[in-house]
Amino acid sequence: MSQPIKIEPGTVVDLGDFDPGSSAGIEDRVLAETELSENVGAMEHLATRLYAEHRRALLIVLQGMDTSGKDGTIRHALRGFNPLLCDVVPFKAPTETELDHDFLWRIHRAVPARSRIGIFNRSHYEDVVTVRVRKLAPKRVWKPRFKAINGFERLLVASGTTIVKCFLHISKEEQRKRLQARLNDSDKRWKFRRGDLDDRKLWDAFQQAYGDAIGRTSTEHAPWYVIPADTKWRRDLVVSRIVRETLERMDPRFPAEEEGLDGLVVV
Repeated sequence: MSQPIKIEPGTVVDLGDFDPGSSAGIEDRVLAETELSENVGAMEHLATRLYAEHRRALLIVLQGMDTSGKDGTIRHALRGFNPLLCDVVPFKAPTETELDHDFLWRIHRAVPARSRIGIFNRSHYEDVVTVRVRKLAPKRVWKPRFKAINGFERLLVASGTTIVKCFLHISKEEQRKRLQARLNDSDKRWKFRRGDLDDRKLWDAFQQAYGDAIGRTSTEHAPWYVIPADTKWRRDLVVSRIVRETLERMDPRFPAEEEGLDGLVVV
């Protein structure tokens, strides 16, 4: 079984070295969908155990270029999580109130509590990628944030939160097709914004910024995975494998039951 690309700490990352169209060793779609369903079921059970254990949390960070499939990954690869046990947080442009605080303020407020699973659709990495590429802040502001992010994530891990970060890697041509599909479909046109085209013109700068961010912040305690995302069903299976394996390593346990329950009859 091919494994997803885990970025080792200290790696200099050039996203041009990774093939967004890679099969990741996954060739048969029927078998892939069967395995995905099995993973979803296993994750649902493990999430229930994590909730019952009430000692730790799991944070899943999804990043990627526009149309890379963050929403689709949540709908398909992570669909088994009970909404009562899981929080999905989409990060948009910061509000005035959020801008009046440090860049991690709004992120820390959204971190999952013990027993829960948090899924970030975009995250604090916007503050070292989008801010950099769009020149919303000078280098002297965004560059020190790498160190702050590593410290922040180390704090979360020390407090019982396991972190998994997935970069959904698509090609520029695949993005073109997906943007055009949105324009051509009246039911999906609402997703399109002209700003997507502005960011597309900055493709190379975004690739450089994401590569730097991934390389500087992939650590033993909070690793990055680069996911080939040109094929949606392969992307979903790879992400489900990562999350299932992470939960299995966490191995949450049901708490000890009360004594004397054997033979008890409810009347």
